Amino acid sequence: MNIHPTAIVDKKAQLGENVLIGPFSQIGAKAVIGDNSEIGSNVILDRCSLGRDCIIGHCTIIGGLPQSIGIDRNIDSRVLIGNKNTIGEHVGIHRGSKVGGATTIGDENFIMSMVHIGHDCHICNNTIITTFAGFSGHGYLGNRAVVGGNAGVHQFVRIGEMAMVGAMCKAVKDIPPYFMVEGVPAAARGLNTVGLKRSGVTVSEISAIKKAYKLMCRSEFNLSQAVEKIKADLEMTEQISNLLKFIEESERGVTL
Repeated sequence: MNIHPTAIVDKKAQLGENVLIGPFSQIGAKAVIGDNSEIGSNVILDRCSLGRDCIIGHCTIIGGLPQSIGIDRNIDSRVLIGNKNTIGEHVGIHRGSKVGGATTIGDENFIMSMVHIGHDCHICNNTIITTFAGFSGHGYLGNRAVVGGNAGVHQFVRIGEMAMVGAMCKAVKDIPPYFMVEGVPAAARGLNTVGLKRSGVTVSEISAIKKAYKLMCRSEFNLSQAVEKIKADLEMTEQISNLLKFIEESERGVTL
């Protein structure tokens, strides 16, 4: 381990092999840091677990008190972060708001500087969250989704896998998988076809998604009618099944 002499590391903290901790950082008693992870300067880690091969930028705070009125300042909750995540400078990630609860981040995410991730959020794998983007509490970001700079995500909003949220977007309803959205409030502008191709989705599968998108967003049908039309007319590929399941589980309504 390489711990700078000005860093404060509680004796109860659990550190893996080859961990680097920069100047003036504070590592709390309930922090866990996995092998080969690098912690920058002036970082605060409290009530959180990091996996292996993570990079944490300068002045980032992970595991702080949830920003919720009336919260117990000693609440026993955590932030759980997987492997190979890059988290930039001045990022704030708050722990869960309930006893035993957690804010969770999966593997291989790229979270840029000054991002805010509120309490009880769930970030999946291989996502990109751009500078100044903010997630209110209980947000969800699916695998390989991308959120643009300065975008704001309302509490309890879900963003489906491989969706793209434009810069300075205001997301107040769920954003279906594979959609590209932008605006204030967010509106559907097309599909993330580049992301689909890069993820190995076939031409025929992308064609089916395009047909579903047109029925939902560019036809005379309302959403319920479009869903029934999709079920009746389109092959139930993995992507179409995911799309319909996401819509059916939505509690806030979906962005169209």
